[in-house]
Amino acid sequence: MPADVLTSWAWVFWLALILVFLVIEVLSLSFVFLMLAVGSVGGLVAGLLGAQWYVGFFVAAVLSLLLLFFVRPLLLRLTHRGADPARSNIDALLGTSGTVVVAFQEGRGQVKLANGETWTARLTHHQTANLAGDLLEGNRVQVDSIDGATAVVSPIPTQLAPVELPPAKGAPRE
Repeated sequence: MPADVLTSWAWVFWLALILVFLVIEVLSLSFVFLMLAVGSVGGLVAGLLGAQWYVGFFVAAVLSLLLLFFVRPLLLRLTHRGADPARSNIDALLGTSGTVVVAFQEGRGQVKLANGETWTARLTHHQTANLAGDLLEGNRVQVDSIDGATAVVSPIPTQLAPVELPPAKGAPRE
């Protein structure tokens, strides 16, 4: 008799499980529990069609796994399609140029980045060994990485202004 009771009241279990999964999905927004809820709907339908409780459990498990591996990635791509492509936080600082505001001594100093923030900075390890002198105020640097609250920078080579050569003899003047 207990097996008949379990099979006859399985629909209540499935409805409660679906409700729990949907509540968790609303709180997490990860599509994992949505896939489990839809799989549980499959178990509910199997039970309502007269299948034993273990068949409904198997249907729910297989359907949930299929949805997790095939539908969820598609949903994630669709929901992130219009996401802001702008980098933020530390990612936005990588590659940013800056100007030395406190001269570097022993590979450490302060820089003002292009976004207006002033950071404690140190030279990259390979730059510390290769740099003959320390960086002076006004030198240009580029952020290579962020280490805690310190920007790890490397100097930007100064570019000479292009020199205009006089026109060659016999060349037409503009």
